[in-house]
Amino acid sequence: MSSLFEEALNESGHPREECGIFAIYGHQDAARLTFFGLFALQHRGQESAGIVSSDGCNVSEHKGMGLVSDIFKEANLQKLPGKLSIGHVRYSTTGSSTLSNAQPFLVHFGDEYYALGHNGNIVNAQKLREELENNGSIFQSTMDSEVIIHLMAPHLKHGLEKALVVALSRVEGAYSLIMLTRDKIIAARDPRGFKPLALGKLNGSWVVASETCAFDLVGAQYIRDVEPGEILIIDHQGVKSLKPFPTVKHCHCIFELIYFARPDSQIFGQNVYLYRKKLGHELAREYCPEVDIVMPFPDSGVYAALGYAEESGITFEMGMIRNHYIGRTFIQPTQLMRDFGVRVKLNPVRELLANKKVMIVEDSIIRGTTSRNRVQNLRGIGMKEIHMVVSCPPTLHPCPYGIDFSSKGELIAAKKENEKAIAEFIGLDSLHYLTVEGMIKATGLNKDCFCLACYTGDYPIAPPEKIDKFCMELK
Repeated sequence: MSSLFEEALNESGHPREECGIFAIYGHQDAARLTFFGLFALQHRGQESAGIVSSDGCNVSEHKGMGLVSDIFKEANLQKLPGKLSIGHVRYSTTGSSTLSNAQPFLVHFGDEYYALGHNGNIVNAQKLREELENNGSIFQSTMDSEVIIHLMAPHLKHGLEKALVVALSRVEGAYSLIMLTRDKIIAARDPRGFKPLALGKLNGSWVVASETCAFDLVGAQYIRDVEPGEILIIDHQGVKSLKPFPTVKHCHCIFELIYFARPDSQIFGQNVYLYRKKLGHELAREYCPEVDIVMPFPDSGVYAALGYAEESGITFEMGMIRNHYIGRTFIQPTQLMRDFGVRVKLNPVRELLANKKVMIVEDSIIRGTTSRNRVQNLRGIGMKEIHMVVSCPPTLHPCPYGIDFSSKGELIAAKKENEKAIAEFIGLDSLHYLTVEGMIKATGLNKDCFCLACYTGDYPIAPPEKIDKFCMELK
């Protein structure tokens, strides 16, 4: 594959989430439903995927690198029997992109199997790993998730619940996780509730997923969120809830609402689609110069742009058209096609935009290079003015809790002194970021409910000392 095409596919200029998780208990076609659940969560990770199932006696697994639809075929699903199943899609933020790091992570210990899938980052994982290795533990991967299994092992003789509580009491950071044994499904969420996790029901079966859009696809009914600090044990007796940890302030990742979650999901008590429209309303109230058209860069910014147009009364248009059919291979472009990486995904409607003043609505600017390339492409068709609003504040600080901007040097807002300087770099006539106050106002909740560390630098859990090099991968 050509380097230009790889750039077009991979360098979106937007942050990527670590993973998505799905579990089901008590359905005769559990693995197949898990496949569909992962398909709905594919936006949360495209690097690898896996499913582990149990028929009450035997545990089976299948994992691979790539997309869910490429990894799982009918023959694979036939080899995953049982009424219990968990699945995982992954994009790595800690640990390398290799099959050994694909989840769910499955081990056999004593007379039992334990499979684990995890969304988030454990910030003290390296310290715990060193401690465990000094005590004789041998790790099979570079994932932070594996630490949890090793912490559980010495306490499993006292029962699964005891071992899990002890292990999770040692880890710090963000985790929404699912586990499978021969006859149980376990779901748990960290006490601050960084990442979403929901409980649903499909007839007599119980379902757990990162987002409610997965419930919609398999026909399950959303029951409630797994509460921060809660552990659910699901077996033939039903759902048992444990709340063994002290109550602390909730710190929901607001970037889930702004960018990560699918717009048809409900997370943190918010409908994602409607929240993003509200962000657009707030943007229009804060900054609204005289322009002819409001438009997004598809697919980011679409819903905030709808809200901006609705609030401002300015016409909404889809001025850039997205190519939805980019394959995995492509004829190599010639070196003369310098802007191929821009145009392969998005192409402007020239007749609509020429000689117009346009407001572009984006959901985030992380590195700024993609926005710059796109704006340069628009300048080439003869537009009068190009303005941009962003439906979140400037991203100034790296995230140690599961978002891939782990280095402050990657963040354009941290490198440039103000909005004007960023606008000049991108090639805009003006730029406005939504204020923290406007972002929180759109939720209708108190800002104390959310983690705002990437905007404010106020970390609810102390990050690793060398946050710019936050990585567990073995050298």
